[in-house]
Amino acid sequence: MSLLVLALGALALTLTGVHLVSAWLVARRYLRPETAKPRGGLPFVSLIRPVCGIDTFDAETLRTSFDQDYPRYEILFCADSESDAAVPLVRKLIADHPGVDATLLIGAAAISGNPKLNNLHKGYVVARGEWLAMADSNLLLPRDYLRLLIERWGEDTGLVTSPPAGIWPGNFWGAVECAFLDTSQGRWQLAADALGFGFAQGKTLFWHRPVLETGGGLAALGRNLAEDVASTRLVRAQGLKVRLTSRMFAQPIGKRDAAAVWSRQLRWSVVRRDGFPLLFAAEILQGPLVPVAALAGLSALGALPPLAAAALLPIWYGAEMALARVAGWPSGLRDLGAMLVRDALLPALWIATWTSRGFTWRGTEMGPDAASRPAE
Repeated sequence: MSLLVLALGALALTLTGVHLVSAWLVARRYLRPETAKPRGGLPFVSLIRPVCGIDTFDAETLRTSFDQDYPRYEILFCADSESDAAVPLVRKLIADHPGVDATLLIGAAAISGNPKLNNLHKGYVVARGEWLAMADSNLLLPRDYLRLLIERWGEDTGLVTSPPAGIWPGNFWGAVECAFLDTSQGRWQLAADALGFGFAQGKTLFWHRPVLETGGGLAALGRNLAEDVASTRLVRAQGLKVRLTSRMFAQPIGKRDAAAVWSRQLRWSVVRRDGFPLLFAAEILQGPLVPVAALAGLSALGALPPLAAAALLPIWYGAEMALARVAGWPSGLRDLGAMLVRDALLPALWIATWTSRGFTWRGTEMGPDAASRPAE
């Protein structure tokens, strides 16, 4: 009995401690951002943004490409076809900013089974810069976006990246999506980076071209279900590190429904399982379910008062809410409820991920076989 009490106590204490420490590591990052200083001035950067269809906030997010407080850069927008719904918007934005070096490129090259990489390829080929910032169209870039990427680069860096920070939820399920992105996935990625274990996130990929070319070029990022995993492996294979920016870049969320949130989270979970199965296996320990169950077990054994398990929840979510306030992420009462729903979904999402082989993304089947072969 005493060994069981010790095991349950150690489990609850360890998981709660890890949760609190990870929140502290990220909060410290926002309160005291640490960045390296660029050497020898600011280099010319090619900002490459793929577009595919129109999302609610695309006018706002794509417009931020032109507002960079950076002396020398070009913008390369990439669309698969002239008929893409985003093309008129991009052409208008370029016309509205005649003083900015911006180009729209049309067409796709079948370099992989990943449609995003196929779309990006033409920009990668014609980019004039040795420094390449690949940013998804739904990211709201701050004015110092390019400076933050450069400043994070160090001698042992092979890639600078950042997960997205969900903002502007339009309804409750939009808030649930933000809860997944911000105080869960974003928190873990930033905390891992603070400990020296950065992982790539496809929303922002900032490359020095020689690093990417040494690893096989853009096509090499199609070796896995998503470019996130392939990028991480490519960099580590060269003895270099993936670094995360001091803060995450905003992604407006708007309105969501339950089915959209579930399918999107399942897709990302499958990517993580495919790339790093052992780490994904531990994701079942992320939420408060296991430590609460351990404390409930201790209460059942008479080692703790009956309400001990319930007392953990204010501490657990208080840390998340405090982090969200510090970082400027959604942190109202609705967002607290969204965190509770997110954690209630985590076990089902974790189980469903193990039974899913692949997913459909923008009409393309993505699976272990399809990801690694060139598109037809």
